[in-house]
Amino acid sequence: MNLITNLFSSSLGRKFVMAATGLALFGFVVGHLLGNLQVFLGPETINNYGALLKSNMELLWGARIGLLVCIALHIWMAISLSSENRAARPVRYAVDEPAEATLASKTMLISGLIIFFFILYHLLHFTVQVDWLNGTGKDFHDFVDEKGRHDVYSMLVIGFRHPLVAICYLVAVGLLCMHLSHGVAAMFSSLGLKTKPWEATIEKFSKVAAVLIFVGYASIPLAVLVGIIGKEVAK
Repeated sequence: MNLITNLFSSSLGRKFVMAATGLALFGFVVGHLLGNLQVFLGPETINNYGALLKSNMELLWGARIGLLVCIALHIWMAISLSSENRAARPVRYAVDEPAEATLASKTMLISGLIIFFFILYHLLHFTVQVDWLNGTGKDFHDFVDEKGRHDVYSMLVIGFRHPLVAICYLVAVGLLCMHLSHGVAAMFSSLGLKTKPWEATIEKFSKVAAVLIFVGYASIPLAVLVGIIGKEVAK
Protein backbone atom coordinates (compact mmCIF):
# COMPACT_ATOMS: atom_id res chain seq x y z
CA MET A 1 0.00 0.00 0.00
CA ASN A 2 2.89 2.34 0.84
CA LEU A 3 4.38 1.68 -2.59
CA ILE A 4 1.16 2.77 -4.31
CA THR A 5 0.89 5.83 -2.06
CA ASN A 6 4.48 6.82 -2.84
CA LEU A 7 3.88 6.39 -6.57
CA PHE A 8 1.15 9.03 -6.53
CA SER A 9 2.55 11.34 -3.85
CA SER A 10 6.07 11.88 -5.17
CA SER A 11 7.16 13.56 -8.40
CA LEU A 12 9.39 10.60 -9.26
CA GLY A 13 6.50 8.19 -8.70
CA ARG A 14 4.10 10.21 -10.83
CA LYS A 15 6.69 10.38 -13.62
CA PHE A 16 7.03 6.60 -13.44
CA VAL A 17 3.23 6.11 -13.62
CA MET A 18 3.06 8.52 -16.55
CA ALA A 19 5.87 6.66 -18.35
CA ALA A 20 4.39 3.21 -17.65
CA THR A 21 0.94 4.23 -18.89
CA GLY A 22 2.60 5.94 -21.86
CA LEU A 23 4.35 2.67 -22.73
CA ALA A 24 1.03 0.79 -22.57
CA LEU A 25 -0.65 3.42 -24.76
CA PHE A 26 2.22 3.37 -27.26
CA GLY A 27 1.84 -0.41 -27.51
CA PHE A 28 -1.89 0.02 -28.13
CA VAL A 29 -1.30 2.65 -30.84
CA VAL A 30 1.05 0.29 -32.70
CA GLY A 31 -1.22 -2.74 -32.26
CA HIS A 32 -4.31 -0.81 -33.33
CA LEU A 33 -2.49 0.44 -36.42
CA LEU A 34 -1.43 -3.08 -37.44
CA GLY A 35 -5.05 -4.21 -37.09
CA ASN A 36 -6.43 -1.29 -39.09
CA LEU A 37 -3.91 -1.68 -41.90
CA GLN A 38 -5.56 -4.99 -42.74
CA VAL A 39 -8.16 -2.92 -44.58
CA PHE A 40 -5.65 -2.86 -47.48
CA LEU A 41 -5.91 -6.67 -47.68
CA GLY A 42 -9.61 -6.44 -48.51
CA PRO A 43 -13.00 -6.99 -46.87
CA GLU A 44 -12.45 -10.65 -46.01
CA THR A 45 -9.32 -10.01 -43.95
CA ILE A 46 -10.47 -6.93 -42.04
CA ASN A 47 -13.98 -8.34 -41.42
CA ASN A 48 -12.47 -11.59 -40.14
CA TYR A 49 -10.22 -9.57 -37.84
CA GLY A 50 -13.24 -7.68 -36.50
CA ALA A 51 -15.14 -10.94 -35.96
CA LEU A 52 -12.15 -12.40 -34.10
CA LEU A 53 -12.09 -9.45 -31.72
CA LYS A 54 -15.84 -9.67 -31.10
CA SER A 55 -15.57 -13.39 -30.39
CA ASN A 56 -13.51 -12.54 -27.31
CA MET A 57 -15.71 -9.85 -25.76
CA GLU A 58 -14.37 -10.35 -22.22
CA LEU A 59 -10.82 -9.82 -23.42
CA LEU A 60 -11.88 -6.98 -25.71
CA TRP A 61 -13.74 -5.08 -22.99
CA GLY A 62 -10.93 -5.75 -20.54
CA ALA A 63 -8.52 -4.16 -23.02
CA ARG A 64 -10.87 -1.20 -23.57
CA ILE A 65 -11.28 -0.57 -19.85
CA GLY A 66 -7.53 -0.93 -19.35
CA LEU A 67 -6.95 1.56 -22.16
CA LEU A 68 -9.31 4.12 -20.61
CA VAL A 69 -7.67 3.66 -17.18
CA CYS A 70 -4.24 4.20 -18.72
CA ILE A 71 -5.45 7.33 -20.52
CA ALA A 72 -7.01 8.72 -17.32
CA LEU A 73 -3.89 8.03 -15.25
CA HIS A 74 -1.62 9.43 -17.97
CA ILE A 75 -3.57 12.70 -18.16
CA TRP A 76 -3.91 12.94 -14.39
CA MET A 77 -0.14 12.56 -13.91
CA ALA A 78 0.56 15.06 -16.70
CA ILE A 79 -1.73 17.71 -15.18
CA SER A 80 -0.38 17.03 -11.69
CA LEU A 81 3.26 17.32 -12.74
CA SER A 82 2.56 20.41 -14.85
CA SER A 83 0.81 22.11 -11.90
CA GLU A 84 3.68 21.15 -9.61
CA ASN A 85 6.23 22.62 -12.02
CA ARG A 86 4.27 25.87 -12.31
CA ALA A 87 3.94 26.14 -8.53
CA ALA A 88 7.67 25.63 -8.13
CA ARG A 89 8.31 28.47 -10.59
CA PRO A 90 5.66 31.14 -9.91
CA VAL A 91 7.65 33.86 -11.69
CA ARG A 92 8.06 33.07 -15.37
CA TYR A 93 11.54 33.38 -16.76
CA ALA A 94 12.26 35.69 -19.67
CA VAL A 95 13.06 32.54 -21.65
CA ASP A 96 10.75 29.75 -20.48
CA GLU A 97 12.16 26.90 -22.52
CA PRO A 98 15.71 25.79 -23.24
CA ALA A 99 16.98 26.52 -26.73
CA GLU A 100 16.59 22.87 -27.76
CA ALA A 101 12.93 22.69 -26.74
CA THR A 102 10.69 21.66 -29.62
CA LEU A 103 7.09 22.47 -30.44
CA ALA A 104 6.20 18.91 -29.42
CA SER A 105 7.81 19.28 -25.97
CA LYS A 106 6.19 22.68 -25.39
CA THR A 107 2.68 21.47 -26.23
CA MET A 108 2.61 18.01 -24.63
CA LEU A 109 -0.24 18.78 -22.23
CA ILE A 110 -2.51 20.56 -24.72
CA SER A 111 -1.88 18.02 -27.50
CA GLY A 112 -2.57 15.22 -25.03
CA LEU A 113 -5.91 16.72 -24.01
CA ILE A 114 -6.96 17.23 -27.65
CA ILE A 115 -6.01 13.63 -28.41
CA PHE A 116 -8.09 12.47 -25.42
CA PHE A 117 -11.22 14.18 -26.73
CA PHE A 118 -10.60 12.78 -30.20
CA ILE A 119 -10.28 9.27 -28.75
CA LEU A 120 -13.71 9.71 -27.14
CA TYR A 121 -15.14 10.80 -30.50
CA HIS A 122 -13.37 7.95 -32.31
CA LEU A 123 -14.79 5.38 -29.86
CA LEU A 124 -18.30 6.78 -30.29
CA HIS A 125 -17.85 6.88 -34.07
CA PHE A 126 -16.45 3.44 -34.92
CA THR A 127 -16.80 1.39 -31.71
CA VAL A 128 -20.11 2.44 -30.15
CA GLN A 129 -21.25 3.48 -33.65
CA VAL A 130 -23.46 6.42 -32.72
CA ASP A 131 -25.18 7.03 -36.06
CA TRP A 132 -25.65 10.81 -35.82
CA LEU A 133 -21.89 11.26 -35.35
CA ASN A 134 -20.76 9.67 -38.61
CA GLY A 135 -22.28 12.32 -40.89
CA THR A 136 -23.36 9.74 -43.48
CA GLY A 137 -27.01 9.26 -42.57
CA LYS A 138 -26.31 5.53 -42.18
CA ASP A 139 -26.38 3.26 -39.14
CA PHE A 140 -23.08 1.35 -38.97
CA HIS A 141 -24.78 -1.37 -36.90
CA ASP A 142 -26.64 -2.40 -40.06
CA PHE A 143 -23.42 -3.11 -41.99
CA VAL A 144 -23.20 -6.91 -42.32
CA ASP A 145 -21.25 -8.89 -44.93
CA GLU A 146 -22.41 -12.05 -46.73
CA LYS A 147 -21.05 -14.22 -43.92
CA GLY A 148 -23.09 -12.43 -41.29
CA ARG A 149 -20.09 -10.60 -39.82
CA HIS A 150 -20.00 -6.90 -39.05
CA ASP A 151 -18.80 -5.26 -42.27
CA VAL A 152 -15.85 -3.33 -40.86
CA TYR A 153 -14.49 -2.72 -44.36
CA SER A 154 -17.59 -0.88 -45.59
CA MET A 155 -17.85 1.00 -42.29
CA LEU A 156 -14.31 2.35 -42.61
CA VAL A 157 -14.73 3.21 -46.28
CA ILE A 158 -18.06 5.01 -45.89
CA GLY A 159 -16.93 6.65 -42.65
CA PHE A 160 -13.79 8.12 -44.19
CA ARG A 161 -15.52 9.20 -47.39
CA HIS A 162 -16.88 12.10 -45.35
CA PRO A 163 -14.19 14.78 -45.93
CA LEU A 164 -14.66 16.48 -42.54
CA VAL A 165 -14.29 13.18 -40.70
CA ALA A 166 -11.16 12.34 -42.68
CA ILE A 167 -9.62 15.78 -42.07
CA CYS A 168 -10.34 15.65 -38.32
CA TYR A 169 -8.81 12.18 -38.20
CA LEU A 170 -5.66 13.34 -40.02
CA VAL A 171 -5.25 16.36 -37.74
CA ALA A 172 -5.73 14.22 -34.62
CA VAL A 173 -3.25 11.61 -35.85
CA GLY A 174 -0.80 14.42 -36.63
CA LEU A 175 -1.11 15.73 -33.07
CA LEU A 176 -0.76 12.22 -31.68
CA CYS A 177 2.45 11.64 -33.61
CA MET A 178 3.85 15.04 -32.64
CA HIS A 179 3.09 14.04 -29.03
CA LEU A 180 4.85 10.70 -29.53
CA SER A 181 7.91 12.27 -31.16
CA HIS A 182 8.79 13.74 -27.76
CA GLY A 183 6.81 11.46 -25.44
CA VAL A 184 8.48 8.18 -26.42
CA ALA A 185 11.94 9.56 -25.64
CA ALA A 186 10.65 11.11 -22.39
CA MET A 187 9.12 7.73 -21.48
CA PHE A 188 12.51 6.01 -21.77
CA SER A 189 14.04 8.75 -19.63
CA SER A 190 11.41 8.42 -16.86
CA LEU A 191 11.86 4.65 -16.81
CA GLY A 192 15.60 5.11 -16.37
CA LEU A 193 16.43 3.61 -19.76
CA LYS A 194 17.69 6.72 -21.52
CA THR A 195 21.39 6.44 -20.71
CA LYS A 196 23.98 8.69 -22.32
CA PRO A 197 25.28 6.11 -24.84
CA TRP A 198 21.71 5.41 -26.02
CA GLU A 199 20.37 8.98 -25.88
CA ALA A 200 20.82 9.83 -29.57
CA THR A 201 19.44 6.44 -30.67
CA ILE A 202 16.36 6.80 -28.47
CA GLU A 203 15.73 10.34 -29.72
CA LYS A 204 15.97 9.13 -33.32
CA PHE A 205 13.74 6.12 -32.63
CA SER A 206 11.13 8.41 -31.07
CA LYS A 207 10.96 10.63 -34.14
CA VAL A 208 11.13 7.83 -36.73
CA ALA A 209 8.42 5.84 -34.91
CA ALA A 210 6.18 8.93 -34.85
CA VAL A 211 6.60 9.48 -38.60
CA LEU A 212 5.93 5.82 -39.45
CA ILE A 213 2.84 5.74 -37.24
CA PHE A 214 1.51 8.90 -38.87
CA VAL A 215 2.07 7.49 -42.37
CA GLY A 216 0.34 4.26 -41.39
CA TYR A 217 -2.76 5.84 -39.85
CA ALA A 218 -3.02 8.62 -42.45
CA SER A 219 -2.79 6.15 -45.33
CA ILE A 220 -6.23 4.72 -44.57
CA PRO A 221 -8.46 7.82 -44.92
CA LEU A 222 -6.29 9.12 -47.76
CA ALA A 223 -6.60 5.81 -49.64
CA VAL A 224 -10.37 5.99 -49.22
CA LEU A 225 -10.59 9.61 -50.38
CA VAL A 226 -8.56 9.00 -53.55
CA GLY A 227 -10.29 5.70 -54.31
CA ILE A 228 -7.39 3.29 -53.78
CA ILE A 229 -9.60 1.19 -51.53
CA GLY A 230 -13.37 0.95 -51.29
CA LYS A 231 -14.35 1.46 -54.94
CA GLU A 232 -16.64 -1.55 -54.71
CA VAL A 233 -18.54 -0.16 -51.72
CA ALA A 234 -21.81 1.50 -52.73
CA LYS A 235 -22.19 5.10 -51.76
